[in-house]
Amino acid sequence: MEALITILALLFVAFVALGVYATVKVAKAAKRGVDRTIDQAKRTVEDTTLRAKSFGHTGVAGELAQLRLSLRTSMRATQDALEAGVAEDASLRESLDLFQRLTAHGRELDEDLKRLEREPDRAHVAGQLPDLRRRTEQITHSADALRFAARDRARQFAQDDLSSLSAQIDMEAGALRHWTHTDGPGEATAPGQRGAAAPGPEAAAPEQPQAITGPDPRLTAYPWQKSTRPESTT
Repeated sequence: MEALITILALLFVAFVALGVYATVKVAKAAKRGVDRTIDQAKRTVEDTTLRAKSFGHTGVAGELAQLRLSLRTSMRATQDALEAGVAEDASLRESLDLFQRLTAHGRELDEDLKRLEREPDRAHVAGQLPDLRRRTEQITHSADALRFAARDRARQFAQDDLSSLSAQIDMEAGALRHWTHTDGPGEATAPGQRGAAAPGPEAAAPEQPQAITGPDPRLTAYPWQKSTRPESTT
């Protein structure tokens, strides 16, 4: 009896521990989801503000906003492209590592640009603009190069796969067309029928080839098809 009570107590403790673990995991996942939503909202607000400044302000303030917007747009697009591509192409891992190093320089430049936005001495800021432009162009050029190369690589792989698939389909289509051959003008027999017909009229009539059927196309849905309207029963 004591052993049974001990086992039940251990099972109860195990279930409680499992419940606590699952609750913590769910809470952490929910927190990550909330954090991502908040970060996305902040980025959206900041991007909108920068666009408004770049179009609504002239001079130093407008150029600083334009540099920040250009930097953020290029870096984000490259990050999205590399992170999406590395899941299917492991060779992009090195490119992603290089981008992480580039990200450190991008963050440093973005901090410098934000600090200069609050600088009251406009003449001092104007003197910094040539170097800021150079740094922005250098970073965005590197980010764009990584992004374009990753996209070209993915496009080439897709084209190679399509070419191989097309060749296989052409071979299969050719094989399917060889299920009959012509004995003479206006005559066609299935493979195997020529030997069956050779013994003479006493031989049994050869079996007719079975029709090649496929799935009913009406039961197969494709992304490019419109939904069929049900036929009226009236």
